[in-house]
Amino acid sequence: MLRSKTASVRFIFITIFLDALGIGLLIPILPDLIRRFSADPAAVAKYFGYFISSYALMQFLASPVLGSLSDKFGRRPVLLISLLGAGLDYLVMAFSPTLLVLFIGRIISGLTGASFTVASAYMADISNDENRSVNFGMIGAAFGLGFIVGPALGGLLGASHHTLPFLAAALLNLLNFAFGWLILPESLPESSRREIVWRRLNPFSSLGRILKPSNILLLIWIYIFLGLAGHVHPSNWTLYTELKFRWTPFEVGLSLSFVGLLMAAAQGGLTRVVIPKLGEYRSLFWGLVLYILTFFAFAFAPAGWMMYVIMVLSSVAGVAPPALQSLITKHTPSNEQGELQGTLVSLMSLSAIISPVIYAELFAHFTRADADPYFPGAAYVCAGLFSVIAGILLLARGRQSTDDAPVPTVIRGPGH
Repeated sequence: MLRSKTASVRFIFITIFLDALGIGLLIPILPDLIRRFSADPAAVAKYFGYFISSYALMQFLASPVLGSLSDKFGRRPVLLISLLGAGLDYLVMAFSPTLLVLFIGRIISGLTGASFTVASAYMADISNDENRSVNFGMIGAAFGLGFIVGPALGGLLGASHHTLPFLAAALLNLLNFAFGWLILPESLPESSRREIVWRRLNPFSSLGRILKPSNILLLIWIYIFLGLAGHVHPSNWTLYTELKFRWTPFEVGLSLSFVGLLMAAAQGGLTRVVIPKLGEYRSLFWGLVLYILTFFAFAFAPAGWMMYVIMVLSSVAGVAPPALQSLITKHTPSNEQGELQGTLVSLMSLSAIISPVIYAELFAHFTRADADPYFPGAAYVCAGLFSVIAGILLLARGRQSTDDAPVPTVIRGPGH
């Protein structure tokens, strides 16, 4: 039984790693891919934005659907179908004859990438109070490694031929499908499954339910503001460091790899030490304090080398997300974990759609030639303020009873 659980955790780790890899895979090669179909620089820039946004949008739409399907049919079949679909989709994108086919492929990859929802629900199924935070820390570590390997793999293989990154991703997903088919047991027993309520498959409906008064409502709002704050790096880092410190693309890439390594180390290793010692509530509180301090430090750092020092401190704050997700998860019954995790992923995807617009507007406004004041770090101040709001909400909630049993009416709507 222990060996089976260990294999399952490894499988979930690899699945989430592949989801993150899929997000980053196209970043270094996408402009060149689009140029195969259009020579207009303005069109290339526009389509690049559409490709990035469409992935997050599809995850937002698909996450509650896959979560609810896994609550009805079990986690295993939904995970395996998603992995098989992802592998085949990467093959389609590798040999796309037109920009439209490539775009459709990216949309499908967003749909299959929503398997993160089901993987998180699976992890919740096989976790208990002793290892829940550690297991969710493994999810963060998998994402960190995926964000390191994805852009690196895309850039390295894409330099030889534009199809190679897609073929590599297809092979990895299909191998993981075979691995899961052979070793992955079902984590949700028949007795804990529930019927699909079709109106719940509307992601906005799921958001409406989870934002109703409940014992986890303030935790959900903390999750929202933490998500908005966290997306400042992918939205602003390159623009900020190139303008303020004159970093080259190589230096920017190096720094992002360093961030990914720190994220993997913090959420994969540090959570094992910090959260068991401090508890989930204190870990979340001090993580938020560090986020606030480091976001403001990023905004005002006078030299490029200081960014690396701040990155190290910021990585310690990485104990906050798994602690928060563990707190939310432990107050939700097992047969609602799929819907809960799907809604959380939808919230994070919505943050990924909204926050780049906020941060891009702030950066553009405060770096104009006639800007008064001229302040490239404005987006990081905004992220710091989002973290302040999250901290205030946590204090308003109070510690409450973080160790009590799950409350069975967290996200249920009318008719239950």
